Amino acid sequence: MSDVAAVEQLVSKYNTLRNEIKKVIVGQDDVVEQVLLSIFSGGHALLIGVPGLAKTLLVNTVAQALGLQFKRIQFTPDLMPSDILGSEILDNNREFKFIKGPIFANIILADEINRTPPKTQAALLEAMQERAVTVAGHHYKLDLPYFVLATQNPIEQEGTYPLPEAQLDRFMFAINLDYPTFSEEVEVVKSTTTGNEATVNALFTGNEIIDFQKLIRRIPVADNVVEYAVTLVGKTRPKSQAATEQVKNYIDWGAGPRASQNLILAAKANAALHGKFSPDIEDVQRVANPVLRHRLIKNYKAEAEGLTIEAIIKGLF
Repeated sequence: MSDVAAVEQLVSKYNTLRNEIKKVIVGQDDVVEQVLLSIFSGGHALLIGVPGLAKTLLVNTVAQALGLQFKRIQFTPDLMPSDILGSEILDNNREFKFIKGPIFANIILADEINRTPPKTQAALLEAMQERAVTVAGHHYKLDLPYFVLATQNPIEQEGTYPLPEAQLDRFMFAINLDYPTFSEEVEVVKSTTTGNEATVNALFTGNEIIDFQKLIRRIPVADNVVEYAVTLVGKTRPKSQAATEQVKNYIDWGAGPRASQNLILAAKANAALHGKFSPDIEDVQRVANPVLRHRLIKNYKAEAEGLTIEAIIKGLF
């Protein structure tokens, strides 16, 4: 199959996938789109929202619709790395046997990831970057496709451990979930207080998703679009000559090269899922917020003046 035909097939299956997810998830169209963008790009996503916005339900529904194995890890202060990765036990033959932990699945929901200490958070780093884990000196490859979708509550910060920048940078997207509109909330209440249960059909196989990820990487990008993405990221660095006055005044640290890579990958995916055969500058701008918002660190002046990261990113355009 040619790449042109493959893109057309991807668009068709993507639209069917969106309709399948809508059987369960009401509204949150941008959030669903960004989660699917990260999956087809091969990246991980951090979902930030208050309790009750169906973050867990969204990830579970996406996993079902994609036909992937799904496991949920509830992060708590007493969670240990072995609770995630697995551990070796002595069997009846007095030989060590490795019991796999919940990290061995296609989609991992890391629920309230900031509730566990850095030692346990770090257990995810190798899995997220290398798609492998090392336990007791043995290296285990994870099945592909592999995604970590983590959730974080932005309100209650007592007893939490903020994610280190090195781990935040490994998330392709940081996705903000907002409250539903009045009409959406009415629909949610109607659909969840009856005995009706929607059935979500699996529309993909793991190999199909891997093929689509490879297709997105093959999509050509014009040099001026790549240069625009790199320039955009360069503007976020306060000590750079390209930095805007707003960045120099309100940002302590800007984004690194991984942001440039993710901007282009996400722009390719955004173009492909909307039937375009090459991304343009508008595609880069479309994905700039979720790619950059967790990579920029505001200073105290920005906090004092109530300046949002999104406003600073918009100023970069």
